[in-house]
Amino acid sequence: MAKNNRKNNKMSLEEAGRKGGKTTAQNHDKEFYQDIGQKGGEQTAKNHDKEFYQDIGQKGGEQTSKNHDKEFYEDIGQKGGNKRSRQN
Repeated sequence: MAKNNRKNNKMSLEEAGRKGGKTTAQNHDKEFYQDIGQKGGEQTAKNHDKEFYQDIGQKGGEQTSKNHDKEFYEDIGQKGGNKRSRQN
């Protein structure tokens, strides 16, 4: 954990962020976070093209494959298939 700068008694950036995040969480509900997430997603879509999403999708897929084994993919495939069969 970061410590206060003892010379000038200022809070570190990490501590300030943590404190602000806790205060925000206490003052806002789930709907607030959904709203800002929606706005952020819309803004990202305006600022980036198809290639951006392909790139981050590729990177995400590579990381997922590094972190999970064959059993993981079998499990999520099974879950997806079960959910799909209930929709029909």
